[in-house]
Amino acid sequence: MDEIIESRSAADTFAYGKALGKKAVPGEVYTLVGDLGVGKTVFTQGFAAGLGILEPVSSPTFTILQSYEAGRLPLYHFDVYRIGDVEEMEEIGYEDCFYGEGVCLIEWADLIREILPEDCIHIAIEKDLSKGFDYRRISIGRYM
Repeated sequence: MDEIIESRSAADTFAYGKALGKKAVPGEVYTLVGDLGVGKTVFTQGFAAGLGILEPVSSPTFTILQSYEAGRLPLYHFDVYRIGDVEEMEEIGYEDCFYGEGVCLIEWADLIREILPEDCIHIAIEKDLSKGFDYRRISIGRYM
């Protein structure tokens, strides 16, 4: 399932995230990678909207995990950018999230590759300034 979406605005990125969130099913783990400022949080906000989550969604950079329970499925939003060691993931009980009844979305997932489930859905967001300041290429596939 390799797919490439071209986003020309934050609204496009949000809309694609929302469309994916509408299709999400329990137990799925989405990995999200891309440089600072490419729109990972905007994508996540759209994804949450697709799950029917109405509360504000922000990056949990300083808490590693933010849980949202008010949608059609729970959303476990990880931001592992500041993680020092994979053992920190064990301390917060990541397995309950990865293998539970909700959906996980993990920003900077390449930093914890060794504990990711084999069947996670990989999303990469990249800028291409030659196509404009707001242009993003969003790739989705099964392999990181």
